[in-house]
Amino acid sequence: MQTHQIAELNLLWGALILEELARLGVKHVCMAPGSRSTPLTLAAARQQKLKQHLHFDERGLGFLALGLAKASRAPVAIITTSGTAVANLYPAIVEAWLTHVPLIVLSGDRPPELLDCGANQAIVQPAIFAGYAKQMNLPTPDIAIAPQALLSAIDDAVSNQFQPLHINCMYREPLYPNEAHTDTFTDYLAPLNDWQQDDQPWCRVATCQPSSLPADHQLQEFVRGKGVIVAGTLSPEQDPAELLALSQKLGWPLLTDAQCQLRQHPQAIGHIDQLLQEPNARALLDEADRVLVVGGRLLSKRLISYLANHKWSAYWQLLFRQERLDPSHNSKQLFTAPLAQFAGLQWPESSHRQWANALSQHNQALEQLLQQQIDLGEFGEALVIRTIARAPAHQLFIGNSLPVRMFDMFAPSAEGDTSVTYTNRGASGIDGLLATACGVAAHEDQPITLVIGDLSQLHDLNSMAIARTASGPFILVILNNDGGNIFNLLPVPNEALRSQYYRLSHGLSFEGAATMFGLPYHRPTDADEFKQTYLQALQHKGTTVIEVVVSSNQASDQIAAIGQLVRQGL
Repeated sequence: MQTHQIAELNLLWGALILEELARLGVKHVCMAPGSRSTPLTLAAARQQKLKQHLHFDERGLGFLALGLAKASRAPVAIITTSGTAVANLYPAIVEAWLTHVPLIVLSGDRPPELLDCGANQAIVQPAIFAGYAKQMNLPTPDIAIAPQALLSAIDDAVSNQFQPLHINCMYREPLYPNEAHTDTFTDYLAPLNDWQQDDQPWCRVATCQPSSLPADHQLQEFVRGKGVIVAGTLSPEQDPAELLALSQKLGWPLLTDAQCQLRQHPQAIGHIDQLLQEPNARALLDEADRVLVVGGRLLSKRLISYLANHKWSAYWQLLFRQERLDPSHNSKQLFTAPLAQFAGLQWPESSHRQWANALSQHNQALEQLLQQQIDLGEFGEALVIRTIARAPAHQLFIGNSLPVRMFDMFAPSAEGDTSVTYTNRGASGIDGLLATACGVAAHEDQPITLVIGDLSQLHDLNSMAIARTASGPFILVILNNDGGNIFNLLPVPNEALRSQYYRLSHGLSFEGAATMFGLPYHRPTDADEFKQTYLQALQHKGTTVIEVVVSSNQASDQIAAIGQLVRQGL
């Protein structure tokens, strides 16, 4: 093959890969600049079916793709060059693997003869993500390999894949085609004539949906008792309202996690984390003898402990694919099926309908306590969380560490529609949160609020470059308590160790960062000013940075004070 044909064949393979990915449901492609990935980049530039997203930082790029995949509910492609550019995707790939988000990494790579010989920017890229991504290692493009073999391999790797896939693409130089050459490889592409005339994948693989459901006699036996339903992490497409309908049909209380989309629903028990330390509510919950857990990755340690230490006559868990999502390793009956299919079974009437009605009254009493202690109290992190949670329904992304825990503990019940809630709670890292929220926002330019801690935002400063491209309202609320003050809630042996090795106070403000990236910045100092600023930001077409500066112990002291009141009884 002539030298110029190498570059053209490289580009052709890149074009075939991206076209097939588009046919397989990919809507977005995220790209970082680089030379070795040129065949993929040039193919993406010509591809009209994929919306392009560009960023200079591969770590942020990976999380941007994660957010896009969550919002679009479809696979998202990522193009990077070789070397450490690929390694920078690792945190996002880990998060995507644990939470079943289908990212597709297309990495440019050196050919075999340039590995382990000191060639520039050459590292061993196959299996770089270990067990966190399915591997597909392509050879250098070769006309001896039929194009239909390439397409069918892509179809097999992508179809029914709900976790990351790494397609490593080795390319020999030259990488940049000469425009003077018009070799279209007509004979090589002849077997694809029909494929080129339609829009279907080469191999159309049927969707596989595992389903194992209880029999009628199992349903009859399970509902004979005092039951509770626990809603774990649920994404919007899993239709959590089906779970609410099942709870009402059985007459069993629905205990909600912050990530189940029902945390603020007035007919659910939203304050379960706090109620588990309230004497009367806890005594009532201790009467339960059976439990249905839907999903997993619960946030509240009190709820996890309740499930682990309570003596259950029957413990059922529903998941959407077979996996282990129970760190307490309870003995249980596990079912796998879509929530709507499970909830739509012919459930018989429970023998103990409405047995825990008083729990709703406890939940309401606790809400009144929070209104007194937080809404009418000092300006701080919990008040900000509750103010945001009362805003008109939109997309809400809650950062890890303290913000998501305060939402779980203190978010108010909502009168109307609640926001769609997103988190990164697979590995629960504090990196890439802004980039992920930017990806969620970028799918359809819907309004979104990100509530994030100061250390998390410092981890992801580069992603302010993505945030400044937002066209819809994007509100970045930074809770700046000067360090990792989640450690105030943990039993570190003494204050000196806590301060020096855990909290890591920094004394920084984000005003300069907002200025650097050209973003509007506000620093409200009281509740009224925050509410006014926040509601105005919801009307602004673009990103607004709102920094809330509080003392290092404001949130932890308030959490402790409220906990003491709750334990005294409502």
